Amino acid sequence: QVQLQESGPGLVKPSQTLSLTCTVSGGSITTPIYYWSWIRQPPGKGLEWMGAIGYSGSTYYSPSLKSRASIFRDTSKNQFTLQLSSVTPEDTAVYYCARDRVVTARRDFGSWGQGTQVTVSS
Repeated sequence: QVQLQESGPGLVKPSQTLSLTCTVSGGSITTPIYYWSWIRQPPGKGLEWMGAIGYSGSTYYSPSLKSRASIFRDTSKNQFTLQLSSVTPEDTAVYYCARDRVVTARRDFGSWGQGTQVTVSS
């Protein structure tokens, strides 16, 4: 059974770049069909899909974040990474990585990590 684990700093200063890594076990990120997403949930708000990388390495981004987000992978480590530049306190959220058969990962389907809290504050 595939498992996903997010890792990264819990606190980031405004204007810096946030970097989070998702380590995958029990399945390869190059397996055809699957897409690997980043999703976040700000306090008191709903889930927001941020972007994804496909099994072939193609990337997909939310239009609202496309200018600041970058997703790339390290197939040798079976990991994929989110970088979000120029963060503000509005980027404070629990960040999740997920696997699904569609680009925009669905909460009730696929496999999700447990999530990691990121706070943007000086």
